[in-house]
Amino acid sequence: MLSLKFNNAYIKSYNAITSNNEKNGNISNVKSIGNDYYYGAKTFDMAQEKMMKSVIDNLLKNDKVNLIIGGDLTNQLETFYISTNNRNISSLGLYSACSTFIESVINASILTDKYKKIRNILCITSSHNLVSEKEFRYPVEYGALRDPNSTYTATCAIGAIITNQKTNIKINSATIGSPVEYGIKDPNYIGAIMAPAAGDALYSHLINNNKSLNDFDLILTGDLGNVGLNILKDFLKEKYNIYSNNIKDAGSNLYKDIDEINDGASGPAVLPLYFFYNILNHKKYKHILLIGTGSLHSKTIVNQKNIVPAISHIIEIEVI
Repeated sequence: MLSLKFNNAYIKSYNAITSNNEKNGNISNVKSIGNDYYYGAKTFDMAQEKMMKSVIDNLLKNDKVNLIIGGDLTNQLETFYISTNNRNISSLGLYSACSTFIESVINASILTDKYKKIRNILCITSSHNLVSEKEFRYPVEYGALRDPNSTYTATCAIGAIITNQKTNIKINSATIGSPVEYGIKDPNYIGAIMAPAAGDALYSHLINNNKSLNDFDLILTGDLGNVGLNILKDFLKEKYNIYSNNIKDAGSNLYKDIDEINDGASGPAVLPLYFFYNILNHKKYKHILLIGTGSLHSKTIVNQKNIVPAISHIIEIEVI
């Protein structure tokens, strides 16, 4: 897999808005839309768009950007393009499921590192629990029972500005993942689907950069959940003889104990939300790997009983 190093890529600022489930979990100082998933809009889809627009507006209050890069889980990236509509700012929509935010940051880092005239890029993503339920499973009105191993899509919009101006959060390097599949067809088991992709990408990053797990204070995966995290640890041990004791999953730790959450949080916003609003509060973490994990399934793949591929992207963070 391809790994890249950056000299001038930093995180300048970040902003998020969530529902109360996330706000009352294991994060701090985040704005919430409250218990009403409509957020004053007519539909859940429009609520997600409103959340994403609010985050973009908040980030643009203090900085001008040359480009907006991002994506979400809706068809044709509908939420992203409606949220960036009529802003007269160049925009690139990306999709790699729940690893989309990390993919966005990698692209932003390449551009800010190479082109001095590109000073600031806004990376943005979002998900909404009830939008994603009808997109990938069933509308809640249908009343389908949820699998006990399924994850719970977070309701959150989150963004960050990537810059070539020095800050205390430096993006040192990245590894661009490769899609893999291990024969799983059930989309309820996304942790199992994504774990091998995360393991392969992690191994490639370590080999390409001549590093070991001990070089990092924390390796933080996106939304493997409890099941997927255990599979990842077994996968690394059996395939690469890597024994991990400093790997943590954002999805497994985002929520406090809530019955319907099941195996943890999922969605492209989970990893950046937990990183910005939890991990950065702990001053002990200086060298961090963020591993975005994405299950690349759709209704078509699921209904045709096809095997689901996954992908994982990595950025290496240094808190100065």
